[in-house]
Amino acid sequence: MPTATYQTRRGELHEYFDRTAIRAWERLTSDAPVSGIRATVRAGRDAMRATLLSWLPADLTGRRVLDAGCGTGALAVEAAKRGAEVVAVDIAPGLIEIARQRSGEAAGPGRIEFLAGDMFDPALGRFDHVVAMDSLIHYAPQDTVRVLAGLAERTDRSLAFTFAPRTALLSAMHAAGRFFPRGDRAPSIVPVAEAKLRRLIAQDPGLHGFAAGHHRRIASGFYTSHAMELVRR
Repeated sequence: MPTATYQTRRGELHEYFDRTAIRAWERLTSDAPVSGIRATVRAGRDAMRATLLSWLPADLTGRRVLDAGCGTGALAVEAAKRGAEVVAVDIAPGLIEIARQRSGEAAGPGRIEFLAGDMFDPALGRFDHVVAMDSLIHYAPQDTVRVLAGLAERTDRSLAFTFAPRTALLSAMHAAGRFFPRGDRAPSIVPVAEAKLRRLIAQDPGLHGFAAGHHRRIASGFYTSHAMELVRR
């Protein structure tokens, strides 16, 4: 079951992505011109999405994929183009609406079901592959691993996710964010050392059926994220 700290942070993220930042997020994930800083974030996210997609089979026909924290739906659309049956879930109904509008008829030959809700919800069913791109970076490491273990119970092949690696730059940005007025703050990311995260994963009984697969760190200006894959043994 989700912890109290997970639920509290989830509420903060819902407020931020569905109200405070929805227009900025819509612009960032489009082709519209953005500032130099945001352009580096956009480039980093594009590279990360391409990386996670490269870890999935080229042919996903007949396979069920969970896009956990789908945002405006770009990854879900690409997976559906490979034939996947995609469940794309996000806590922000506004982002889900944008994703539906953008997907149009682009999903064939697969299909996408866009849902506003919690990636942790067992009612979403079982999946061959789960991808959680930059949707767990706001949670404490222990909560991240708890969510991964819950998803692993319903994942038959692979589970790929990203985390915010503990670097000097990210730590400095995290500290600086505390000086902004509370109303202007985005929900902070929670940097974690890769070794610590791997140790927590190895210690969690719910993840013992998985082995470490690919991993890759992407740094693009103000975007730094590390992707990790867990593969069913």
